[in-house]
Amino acid sequence: MQRKVIAYIAMSLDGYISREDGSIDWLLKLSPEPEEYGYDEFIRTVDTVIMGRATYDQLPELSDTFPYADKDCYAFSRTRSGRDEHVRYVNEDPGVFVKRLKNKPGGHIWLVGGAELIRDFIEADLIDEWIIGVVPILIGRGIPLFYPNNRETGLKLVSLSAAGELAMLHYEVIR
Repeated sequence: MQRKVIAYIAMSLDGYISREDGSIDWLLKLSPEPEEYGYDEFIRTVDTVIMGRATYDQLPELSDTFPYADKDCYAFSRTRSGRDEHVRYVNEDPGVFVKRLKNKPGGHIWLVGGAELIRDFIEADLIDEWIIGVVPILIGRGIPLFYPNNRETGLKLVSLSAAGELAMLHYEVIR
């Protein structure tokens, strides 16, 4: 299996992944269980998780235990280095880092978030697939999934499905 970088994320219908303060309280009110929108199937294909440091710092809001303990986890950070009990901190060019990961055997690589890191991955053409759960709420303002960037990216629709209240969009990047 060729390793892919997959951005699997939820956003509000108006395009936000969190409130301005980073809160995802609106996301925690979802009615479908994760297995209903394909999370369980997706996570079985992943052995590596990448996220921004702010996203990593928010994980306790989602769960009492670290949810990716059985995965290799990396958090991109400008201020932290080394590792802690859950992640190895990364402060290098995303393209160099991902190329090294993809050259190792393993499962898919999940780009969890946040928005700045996603923008950096888009600009470096590192994302192979997008799986976006569109949540039926308009939060008005917050941190957008897509920050302005300098790259146009073509996408091919793989699937479109409904899971409870969510619309699940799955795209492959056209190269």
